[in-house]
Amino acid sequence: MTPAKHRSAEEIGRTELGPRPLPQLGEPRTGRAPAVVDTVLDNGLRVIAARHGVVPMVELRLRIPFAGEDPKHPARAELLAETLLTGTERRNRVQMDTDLAAVGADLSSVVDPERLSITGDALATGLDTLLDVLADALTGAVYRDEEIEGERARLVERITVARSQPRMIAREELQRHRYGDHPFVREVPVAEDVAAVTAEEVRTLHRESVLPRGSVLVLVGDIDPDQAVAAVARNLADWQSEDSARELPSLPAVQGGDVRLVHRPGAVQSQLRFSAQALPRTDPQYPALQIANLVFGGYFSSRLVENIREDKGYTYGAHSSFEFTRGNGTVLVDADTASEVTAAALLETRYELARLALVPPTESEVESARQYAIGSLLTSTASQAGMASTLAALATAGLAQDWLVSHPERLRAVTVEQVAEAASLFAPTSFTGVVVGDADKLADQLRLLGGVVLP
Repeated sequence: MTPAKHRSAEEIGRTELGPRPLPQLGEPRTGRAPAVVDTVLDNGLRVIAARHGVVPMVELRLRIPFAGEDPKHPARAELLAETLLTGTERRNRVQMDTDLAAVGADLSSVVDPERLSITGDALATGLDTLLDVLADALTGAVYRDEEIEGERARLVERITVARSQPRMIAREELQRHRYGDHPFVREVPVAEDVAAVTAEEVRTLHRESVLPRGSVLVLVGDIDPDQAVAAVARNLADWQSEDSARELPSLPAVQGGDVRLVHRPGAVQSQLRFSAQALPRTDPQYPALQIANLVFGGYFSSRLVENIREDKGYTYGAHSSFEFTRGNGTVLVDADTASEVTAAALLETRYELARLALVPPTESEVESARQYAIGSLLTSTASQAGMASTLAALATAGLAQDWLVSHPERLRAVTVEQVAEAASLFAPTSFTGVVVGDADKLADQLRLLGGVVLP
């Protein structure tokens, strides 16, 4: 077999007759914010309702701050999320599903260290039924013993399997390395803690933490926003509490430093996970930093992907992305590599970080990343589901709906010099992280490379 020869983008774009002609890019579309009503009800629930699209559907996103300091809080919270929609005083599980199905609706709930999230959709004509079932769960969920027992057993099994996965191991190790024992670290509960949770503990958690004040409900679809808000006020009138939902404590800043090698005996692949302090989306410098991140590793045409995937073949995929919490932002870099090229991949990643900080992105790189950023935002909000999720994310970040229009304009205004200034945040000394792999195979090369704490 003849080995495949790597070809650069420039080489691919040429033929024996000369360069392939490329069509001109069209004029970028201007974003347009939907017609929105944004208000706070008497019970403290913030409601955002938007008319968007012509598909006769409505999307629902409810975000309830759901942090807890108790180390066993994640276990109780996970069981609550798994059983919240399994029955109320008025409906059993079958009746809830039947009522939702009658209006083409669906509801589901998940939880993370920051919030309890309930997601749903329905035919627009079924909005009242969707809200009635949601209100029934929020105010009348009973968490029957048999439901808790069944979900508890399934959850323990899923956690046990998940904790054996390399990506999960790497994520947990990075979280502990960045934040120590902060509640944000406890993304997946301990199986033993889940096995010990009682139905009464879940009921107590619901009473104390499933609260309207400080929560955000978003409705997007073929709806009248004013009528939708009135429907929410009518259906959720009994969801009351003087207490506020619990926000996650502020995260400490990520400090740059050595990478830590985590021993995973017998592993044939390594997981590289790095992180640095970034900026929240509300920061004026964020648009320039967003473009700098795209140039580095935020999309397929980035420097990191070109180096360690396309040129050297060290990894199938390398990514650089932002992680946002309330008032905070960090940058994450990840790649999975074969053990024998782990040290080389780490070296090249550090090289690309340094190159971004020292060799400013070119005008062409900036323009390509700019167009990608604007296009991605417009694409992500084209559907009703995408718009609902985006509005919910903006609300929890403290941003208004006009960000959908103003952010593309800020991206268009960013200069190459501003991107170069923002790129200084990508200096290798700003980053820390973990390498998860077989230390017996990796230690010698990583020791030579330096900047790695060995087990």
